[in-house]
Amino acid sequence: MNITVVGAGYVGLANGVLLAQTNHVTLLDIQQEKVEQINRGVSPIADQDLSAYLGRKPLQLTATLEEESAYQNADFVLIATPTNYDPAAGRFDTGSVAHTIQTARRCAPNATLVIRSTVPIGYTEQIRAESGGGDVLVCPEFLREGQALYDSLNPARLIIGVPDRDEKLFERAEELAELLQAGAERSNIPVRITGACEAEAIKLFSNAYLALRVCYFNELDSYAEAKGLDPREIIEGVGLDPRIGSHYNNPSFGYGGYCLPKDTRQLLTCFHDVPQSLIGAVVDSNETRKRFITSRVLERRPQSVGVYRLIMKSGSDNFRQSSVRDIMRALKQAGIAVSVYEPSLNTGTFEDCPVIQDLERFGNENDVILANRLTPELSPYAHKIYTRDLFHNE
Repeated sequence: MNITVVGAGYVGLANGVLLAQTNHVTLLDIQQEKVEQINRGVSPIADQDLSAYLGRKPLQLTATLEEESAYQNADFVLIATPTNYDPAAGRFDTGSVAHTIQTARRCAPNATLVIRSTVPIGYTEQIRAESGGGDVLVCPEFLREGQALYDSLNPARLIIGVPDRDEKLFERAEELAELLQAGAERSNIPVRITGACEAEAIKLFSNAYLALRVCYFNELDSYAEAKGLDPREIIEGVGLDPRIGSHYNNPSFGYGGYCLPKDTRQLLTCFHDVPQSLIGAVVDSNETRKRFITSRVLERRPQSVGVYRLIMKSGSDNFRQSSVRDIMRALKQAGIAVSVYEPSLNTGTFEDCPVIQDLERFGNENDVILANRLTPELSPYAHKIYTRDLFHNE
């Protein structure tokens, strides 16, 4: 099978590597350095499994910048381009997806197009109608940054949406499910083939629930800290109820990263003509949490605050929409000197804050060290640390 994957971000690259075990895969991207790295067997993304597979596994994978040739003889085209949230428009920017569909239609008219990018509810049916029909599916991804390939190899479920519940496309959806399972390590993967709108909703509501759970335990933690209670004892006691469980319960500075902030806002937009309270409250709660964290730091009356790591998850190199960035801005507005320790940065400043790459100097120069997650290397500065990391996990 010939498969073209458009976009070499963590979704596209993980999908490309997964499928290249059993198919010929062409990975199209616009960044020359990234393409060259992939063709040398080097992962441009921090992900241990991606690095291992690209470096050692026999993959039928070629990365390219050439748009026209990338689509030649493609049976499937997987679209994994960015859909950033546009705050001015109040919705996802789906321009890159629309461009890819238009190009793929011209260069590979017989290929089945699969939208793996996160899109608004109703988008796949709309774009299919606008592009004159054809084979278009939506297959939302549920990957964690830093563990994208692991989650591709061991998916919790496969969701494939068929626009207008077209009977012919159900057959293509089943074929896609077989392709994605062929390279997986997990067996008996749950597969659900649904309507396209339902598949898009599954993605957004899944991330909204995760965001809600983060906010719930963060608000519990805020209450406990404000009232002088032990938040760990409360969380552990709450988690003993099997209906709640003890997973995904570690307080933080707020949810961030690429997916949760934009997906919750997009879902809120989708509710424009439907009454709601909860989804809007989740978005507001996350902002409230960051303001609370800022106020607790300011209560210590520091002259200088050091931010230990911008990344949201260990094993990742991404700090897009990291919650600590908003806290940094708020501290600066309050007149506090802020510096950053982030080994993945190779610049002298970040958002007008000095970047200090020497940990000892970073620790000695700051009155308070803000750490979303603790690591052993912070032990010498324990008396300076402000964190809400209770369980030392993600």
